[in-house]
Amino acid sequence: MNKEFTRPAEELGRSAAEYIDLKVDEIKLRTAKGLSVTLNRILLAFVFLCLGSIVMTALAFGGVLLLGDIIGSYSAGAFIVAAFFALIASLLWLVRKKLFLNGLIRLFVRLFYEDSGEEADSLKS
Repeated sequence: MNKEFTRPAEELGRSAAEYIDLKVDEIKLRTAKGLSVTLNRILLAFVFLCLGSIVMTALAFGGVLLLGDIIGSYSAGAFIVAAFFALIASLLWLVRKKLFLNGLIRLFVRLFYEDSGEEADSLKS
């Protein structure tokens, strides 16, 4: 009689433990997926940043040579190109929050929380 009385509680405990284990596994899978996608995007951005830096360096060098030939002084051409890049850098500094911070926040929120809404919708139907 005592065994029949405690059986539902034991089954409930086992079911709760299995449920918790499944939820932990789900969180691990979501975290691994989110981190792998994030790392992929970071590495891709790094590669594009490196390639863009090479292209910008070549353009700057070409601009210095072109302006140096036009003006007659390579040092003046170098100063003009440097001023152009300083102007671009200051413009990027002014809009840094709008371009980078808000964009990164949206990216991470989308990566980690967008899939859970789709999964919840598919579970309902």
